[in-house]
Amino acid sequence: MRAAVLHETGQTRLDVLDGVEAVGLGPGRVRLRMRATGLCHSDVSAMTGVLPQPAPFVPGHEGAGEVLEVGDGVAGLAAGDRVLVCWLPACGNCPSCARGQTQLCLTGFLNAGTPNFARPGGSPEHLFGFAGTGTFAEEVVVDAGCAVPIPDDLPYDIAALIGCGVTTGLGAVLNTARVAAGSSVAVIGCGGVGISTVQGARAVGAAQIVAVDPVESRREAALRFGASEAVAPEALADARDRITGGEGFDYVFEVVGTAATARAAYDATRRGGTLCVVGAGALDDFLKLSMFELFFDEKRILPSLYGGGDVRRSYQRTIALWRAGRIDLAGLITHRVRLSEINDAIDQMRTGAGLRTCVEI
Repeated sequence: MRAAVLHETGQTRLDVLDGVEAVGLGPGRVRLRMRATGLCHSDVSAMTGVLPQPAPFVPGHEGAGEVLEVGDGVAGLAAGDRVLVCWLPACGNCPSCARGQTQLCLTGFLNAGTPNFARPGGSPEHLFGFAGTGTFAEEVVVDAGCAVPIPDDLPYDIAALIGCGVTTGLGAVLNTARVAAGSSVAVIGCGGVGISTVQGARAVGAAQIVAVDPVESRREAALRFGASEAVAPEALADARDRITGGEGFDYVFEVVGTAATARAAYDATRRGGTLCVVGAGALDDFLKLSMFELFFDEKRILPSLYGGGDVRRSYQRTIALWRAGRIDLAGLITHRVRLSEINDAIDQMRTGAGLRTCVEI
């Protein structure tokens, strides 16, 4: 089959190869035929080394397709089932799962250390899949918990977005921060996840939603998806003073993943307000806060991993909101490419063009 491969961390181009095999089918595993996958900024972060991932590997973790084959002991899935890929499956048995914090289950991360692709005769022969998945491929073998059945009326491209970006953005609002109706919100970073955060804030009835992004086209998109105002980063302080009387926003979402934007988000949050950190950052990028301001300002700092709640429940809620017309998911897809064109899509992402690219496989 065909797959897009990154040979060494730090390379900027993927090698689209034929002759790759999806391996590892066995007890508790399933083989999927991918139909659509989203290009997420986390894929590029893994390529550059910002996010840890063994190489060589097949990027991609936001996908949807159909089941081709199931291994022994797999219940609830059969060949032909339509599924989306969950890159962070819950084992159901660990302490995090027992506490109801299934998004903190480490099963998915442990799977990331096991190769699930091979190149017979290639060097090296075995390839990893990003986050234990690797959806930039025509087929992939994953843990059965990674394959979540989807209804027949949900298109593959939209299902792929729900597999990561949409769930992350909506969940940050609904699960982690629990934004109150009538509140003021700022969202820093308006890619696919940030726009999903904007839509979540609109869905719960936030009174003011200020979108912040250096790219004009993304600011314009944020207005279409429900932001009441959109500004460049250098205008955030003015917007804070003008809209909140200098007090700061009730909720600020950092959806970039850098210490600099997290610090800006903290400064834009009112005393007693909530800073929700959504962006995935680097291990060596440290946020600096004084002990006095932590004590005196009493701002809540809430990280949100994969939407901060039970992932499968979040999927169901997102589908219900989509069916009801409360959120727009099709509009998030601004580019469509084939797998052979993936490098063009990565170049577009690096320039800040568009919201989400759908790779049709």
